[in-house]
Amino acid sequence: MKLFITGISTDVGKTIASAIITESLEADYWKPIQAGDLENSDSHKIKSFLSNKKTVIHPNSYALNTPASPHLAAELDGIIIDLKKITEPKTANHLVIEGAGGVFVPLNDTDSVIDLIQPDYKVIVVSRHYLGSINHTLLTIEALQNRKINIAGILFNGEENKATETIILNKTGIKCIGRIEQEPYFDQNVIKEYADLFRDNLLEL
Repeated sequence: MKLFITGISTDVGKTIASAIITESLEADYWKPIQAGDLENSDSHKIKSFLSNKKTVIHPNSYALNTPASPHLAAELDGIIIDLKKITEPKTANHLVIEGAGGVFVPLNDTDSVIDLIQPDYKVIVVSRHYLGSINHTLLTIEALQNRKINIAGILFNGEENKATETIILNKTGIKCIGRIEQEPYFDQNVIKEYADLFRDNLLEL
């Protein structure tokens, strides 16, 4: 199983969600494009959160120096992101792929994050409540559906908002995999608790 983790915006909790899902399935992890924070990248964070010994963290296809939209970060590094050079790692294990920002974050003049999603990927959308998040969530889901991309489910992250979550689930019919509470901190133990909690739902995808 190949699960692509995307968010409705930036800073909605994709990396925490990716860590939980990776730990739950003892999957491999791959972030194709990392922009900025190369000394403490999402791959580094994932490694620090995991307890299992099976996961392999695969190197980024592009590791860019500036914390910015990938198209700009690449330009500042004097390169252009080429989708043909983004090669999925070979593994017999489950694979968790973490996107960058939302689905229409540009990678270059023509391609966006949504163009990284392959036909055999199942997408998990991470949604976090804020003013405007219903619109962002529904737009993300509709964009994926318009391209006939398989949406496996949605993960809610942060403080609960029943009105928001109910309307999103009712309008989309997307399966809710679970919710990540507004925890005071995340470490290996907290990640493992959520991994155990979500495992059955993830294995059913």
